[in-house]
Amino acid sequence: MFQIALDGPSGAGKSTLAKNLASYLQYVYVDTGALYRSIGLFVRRKDVDPSDPEAVAALLPEIRLELTYQDGAQHVLLCGEDVSGLIRTPEISMYASKVSAIPAVRAFLLSTQKEIAEKNNVIMDGRDIGTVILPNADVKIFLVCSPEAKARRRYAELVEKGVETTYEEVLAAMIERDRADSTRAAAPLIKAADAIELNNSEMEPEETFAAALNIIKERLS
Repeated sequence: MFQIALDGPSGAGKSTLAKNLASYLQYVYVDTGALYRSIGLFVRRKDVDPSDPEAVAALLPEIRLELTYQDGAQHVLLCGEDVSGLIRTPEISMYASKVSAIPAVRAFLLSTQKEIAEKNNVIMDGRDIGTVILPNADVKIFLVCSPEAKARRRYAELVEKGVETTYEEVLAAMIERDRADSTRAAAPLIKAADAIELNNSEMEPEETFAAALNIIKERLS
């Protein structure tokens, strides 16, 4: 089985790139960020402090997560509810960042992710895929992008979805999440030593796709 690890900060376009690559290569796409976002949503609904490890860990036995595929798109079911459209707001992004720093949460999802990778050709995106989840991945790409470019893209997505926010709020959230992800004690965002860095700050999505596909083809050949 072939494994492709795609890491990088929030908002760099990892999910879109990973989904497009998986479709082209006919690999299984595993959106790890959506799994953490779903846990963040559950914690938010329970009105629990996402920075409280013990309180969050106590909720984990109540959580059931499933991945389903409809019309080629991955959907996340949280306790049977499709929450795919509810987990992309800046607020849930911050919840996801905080709960993902809790060791119990990471352990909760680790076995599920590894099991999928052992049974399928996969492309998996996140922040510690190449260093923790799939340390022996055949290809590792580290996608980076400037905070300003990330904020412009995410703001446009949110406006299109009807979410009320401002560019300044999205930029501030991006900068804070980058700081949190890079400094957290549990599995901080770190580029794997053997990962190839791809900066797409000035790239259109199709250019990013072409560059990443070229990296994959070179490595797999």
